[in-house]
Amino acid sequence: MAQRVVITAGAAGIGLAMAKAFAGIGARVRVTDVDAGALADLPEGIEGRQVDAANEEQMEAFFAEIARDWGGVDVVCANAGIKGPTAAVADMDLGEWHQCLSVNLDGALLAAKHAARLMVPQKSGVVIFTSSTSGLYGTPFRAPYVAAKWGVIGLMKTVAMELGPHGIRANAICPGSVNGPRIDRVIEAEAAAKGMTPDAVREGYASGTALKRLSDPEDVAAMALFLASDAARMVSGQALAVDGMTYNVDP
Repeated sequence: MAQRVVITAGAAGIGLAMAKAFAGIGARVRVTDVDAGALADLPEGIEGRQVDAANEEQMEAFFAEIARDWGGVDVVCANAGIKGPTAAVADMDLGEWHQCLSVNLDGALLAAKHAARLMVPQKSGVVIFTSSTSGLYGTPFRAPYVAAKWGVIGLMKTVAMELGPHGIRANAICPGSVNGPRIDRVIEAEAAAKGMTPDAVREGYASGTALKRLSDPEDVAAMALFLASDAARMVSGQALAVDGMTYNVDP
């Protein structure tokens, strides 16, 4: 039977790469996103719904639709996130802090919560969280994003402990800097905050990895396929970096 896969924030970037990868192995894929334009341009074979991943009413309605249409779900990728503000802690705006934590952390909780309600009765399932290498160590000028992504890893480990006895695995992928529009915006903001050029910041990101390059969304998607497969049947509760081995976080 084809895997039934849900991906939040799946209409662009890492989420879309995941959706394409799962569809490519014959899975039934349904993604959520807040961007109606991106949803209207999804590749054939990938279904989309406009849902705010941090809105409980919308997420509950979406998973009720999944239960009605599919009778359950096999893989849920809690992928929704925003970069949040780039600012020193001393200058942090509390409203921007809360917004970043809401999307990145509340969104992860809601995906896990409603996934669990479908997976526990069927005694199987995989929950894959998108964290970040920022969830493995601090990153200057990114306090709310870092706090949220550390929180995602703690949430993942708790989900793995709670749901493991029901045959459900949970893991977190921790991408480093991934090529695409989001990292372009992060680099531009960091360059402005540090008085550097964007090219210098980008080169610093790449040179701070053992492989001396940034990742692509497809690299992260490949890890998601592995974690959702039977080959990973004893892998749970793990935070797995896909980053070319980052060792310098302050370019």
